[in-house]
Amino acid sequence: MADETHAGRPSPETRRQQILDAACERVRQSGFHGASMADIAKAAGLSVGQIYRYFENKEAIIAAIVAQDLAEMRDKFAELEKQPGTLRDSIDDHLPEAIDKCFDPRRAALALEVVAEAARNCKVAAIVRSADEQERALARAMMERDRKPEWTEAEFQARCEVVGLLFDGLLLRGVNHPDLDRDALTCVLRSTVRHLLS
Repeated sequence: MADETHAGRPSPETRRQQILDAACERVRQSGFHGASMADIAKAAGLSVGQIYRYFENKEAIIAAIVAQDLAEMRDKFAELEKQPGTLRDSIDDHLPEAIDKCFDPRRAALALEVVAEAARNCKVAAIVRSADEQERALARAMMERDRKPEWTEAEFQARCEVVGLLFDGLLLRGVNHPDLDRDALTCVLRSTVRHLLS
């Protein structure tokens, strides 16, 4: 099997994922400060020493969580890029799925913990800002498809930023108002995104 070594033991990639999954679960429950390396090791069924073979510290685990999220976003952008039609059409098709992801309490809890940790830890802030820069570059490349010639560079950048702001804000709304009418929200968001791209 591709995820096992020749001795039948989990490969390094499988072991890293096992640790990341355990870390994500512990962070959702206790936050980054509350999730000690011992807690993560216990949840992963490993010793603390084994954790340190794969991750130097908690910041390295956070970096891997952020990288995992970024890889998922890259895959989604690549999927959107392959679709025919305008970016607005692609967004229209995928908007309900995007809203559901933002309203997933497990996903929101983890994302908000990462941001909270970035607000108080300069090393984590550097990790998050680097990922955000890459996400913005991906979004900008997609939005270039519908860019209007009359937009200045500053206006184009601002429109890209507002699209990102909308989806970042959905994470908070999902926590603060989880029972809102998602169908109505989808309609209004479609209209808003279309306005931003037209």
